[in-house]
Amino acid sequence: MLAAGKMAIVTKDIIEQFHSLMEEIDEPLRTTFKNVHQGYPNETLLRFLKAREGDVFKAYNMLVDCLKWRIQNEIDKILTKPIIPDALYRAVRDSYLVGMSGYSRKGLPVIAIGVGLSTYDKASIHYYVQSHIQMNEYRDRVILPCATKKFGRHICTCVKVLDMTGLKLSALNQIKLLSVISNIDDLNYPEKTDTYYIVNAPYIFSACWKVVRPLLQERTRKKVQVLSGCGRDDLLKIMDYESLPHFCKREGSGSSRHSRNGATDNCFSLDHPFHQQLYNYIKEQAASMEAPIKQGSFHVDFPEPDLEDEKIAETLESEFQRLGVQNGLSNSLEDLKINGDKDNNDGKDVRENE
Repeated sequence: MLAAGKMAIVTKDIIEQFHSLMEEIDEPLRTTFKNVHQGYPNETLLRFLKAREGDVFKAYNMLVDCLKWRIQNEIDKILTKPIIPDALYRAVRDSYLVGMSGYSRKGLPVIAIGVGLSTYDKASIHYYVQSHIQMNEYRDRVILPCATKKFGRHICTCVKVLDMTGLKLSALNQIKLLSVISNIDDLNYPEKTDTYYIVNAPYIFSACWKVVRPLLQERTRKKVQVLSGCGRDDLLKIMDYESLPHFCKREGSGSSRHSRNGATDNCFSLDHPFHQQLYNYIKEQAASMEAPIKQGSFHVDFPEPDLEDEKIAETLESEFQRLGVQNGLSNSLEDLKINGDKDNNDGKDVRENE
């Protein structure tokens, strides 16, 4: 039997039933499904079953919708669409702080995200969404298969370290964009994160977490651990020092864009090896298409937020407004154009939820 969370147990019969349903899909969906499962169809079906609490028909509909979304938006080709010129891509990287710092001892990629200092104000939303999906696809098609080969076992998830340094009330203006990204992940890349570690959490995060946590599914809450300070000592229990994100290597370091060891230590920087490899890979794939590389963003349809994400977004907005009034600040909502955020829990001891 395969566990799909506390509320559901996935048996071999359920997996076989899911396989039977998938045999009925047409060829274009089969083709893009290969890019999704990367040779591990059973494990992929299990991820979608987990996301739908073991309900095979709901999981099937979710997966088919995902495959249709991939075809309609040509996601299979997104790694051939570099964001150009280089200066624009650097601006995206400088305002959307995310990168890969190494691997946990179990072989899971360590993804670092500078939540508090990301501004998302140097390009249109389409470039940020394009960049996010490209990192997802590069993770799934390149990083995870390489990790599987390197560590000698199937690896299909990552751990994420979220740095809350610099989180302010003005972050309310980013909730809509974060919701778009969150919804894309929830619907099309479910159960790809093993654990979320929250570090450098200021009071504003703690206040918001108290009201959001009860709204999350138990499966999600269990994945989130809020660590003390920069989280260095706790994270060293599951990864080596070299794999720590730069903002965890010393107290008070935060998501600084320039670390003492230079840009190569800053996994958010375009000059970091991870981003150089990713950007070069996309450029090489584009060159192999033997077609001129066009400037402009790669537009992707934004999914409608589900009820859970909408409720979380509304709760966050309400709490931010309450904190703003409490601190004598006002926050304008007029600029919000797109909606939520997700996943968080206070863990006592650090572990990977494998």
